[in-house]
Amino acid sequence: MNITNDIKYIGVNDHKIDLFEGQYVVPNGMAYNSYMILDEKIAVMDSVDANFKDEWLTNIKNALGCRKPDYLIVQHMEPDHSANITSFAECYPEAKIVSSAKAFAMMKNFFGTDFSERQIVVGEGDTLSLGKHNLTFVTAPMVHWPEVIVTYDSTDKVLFSADGFGKFGALDVEEDWACEARRYYIGIVGKYGMQVQSLLKKAAALDIRIICPLHGPVLSENLEYYINLYNIWSGYQIETDGIVIAYTSVYGNTKKAVMKLEDKLKANGCPKVVVNDLARCDMAEAVEDAFRYGKLVLATTTYNADIFPFMREFINHLTERNFQNRTVAFIDNGSWAPMAVKVMKGMLENSKNLHYAENEVKILSALNAESEKQLDALADELCK
Repeated sequence: MNITNDIKYIGVNDHKIDLFEGQYVVPNGMAYNSYMILDEKIAVMDSVDANFKDEWLTNIKNALGCRKPDYLIVQHMEPDHSANITSFAECYPEAKIVSSAKAFAMMKNFFGTDFSERQIVVGEGDTLSLGKHNLTFVTAPMVHWPEVIVTYDSTDKVLFSADGFGKFGALDVEEDWACEARRYYIGIVGKYGMQVQSLLKKAAALDIRIICPLHGPVLSENLEYYINLYNIWSGYQIETDGIVIAYTSVYGNTKKAVMKLEDKLKANGCPKVVVNDLARCDMAEAVEDAFRYGKLVLATTTYNADIFPFMREFINHLTERNFQNRTVAFIDNGSWAPMAVKVMKGMLENSKNLHYAENEVKILSALNAESEKQLDALADELCK
């Protein structure tokens, strides 16, 4: 696939993977992207997952024709992008390896060598000329590893964005970009919103026509749409007006309360209500919803003087990703000593700019007239 006249796609699709990074369900697989810039000198941009060594090396050979590469540019050292650096180095012993100082230290850890005799260390603002293509390197620490660099080609106006603007899903499957890009961003990069904001500011100074990420499709149209979403996500802003109800239920009584609240919210005209059973849903999808919408209802049981384990896991996912700037409401079901609201608020106490709903729902085993009134009051408040 040609990205431009001189830039070719040489990545691979993975349909064998079941869990990306050992935790994210990827029903449509993954793409491990790699690119080649053909000029007076030739640069290969990043490697691919270890399982696709032969396919990647064949893609390189086919794109090269009778030529040989001069550089391998390593932007990110996660193994799904760096696993085949040594294989490349063995196949092309004259090629230089271009990366950040921290990346070379990681190579020593991963491979037992930092390729000292072949390395070109680059940092913020450093450049590399391939002929007519001039590359500028931009540091992107903690987006989402410390060694990351991104690369700007001023000739074709291309930003090679490392894991930025990545998404789940192989490239031979058609699917909505935002849904799987959002789940990818929130799950993998979401903790580092400040660092992403810093990179977006650097990118704003560049004339970018094409974005080439390490996962997901090449972006070449309506870039404002993608950049705006990244600005919303990394700024922890509300993307969509709506309410998420995340719940756990042991014997069904908390679930009954949640279903009644959902009906009341819809009857009150709330534009969007999303319900997640945390024991059964894809946890990453539930976390994505919490960051997408503006209001979150947490409904769970008191359990061993704490909260039900799936709710604890869910809140941990939120707080480790810097959950903030939202309205949060609570439903507590405790038969003799309700503790859930106290525990949940304690878990959220370091989260910034959370507004707690005035109305809370306290259930003593099962809904009664009093807790039904509390549900009505909460639904009215959330739909204001």
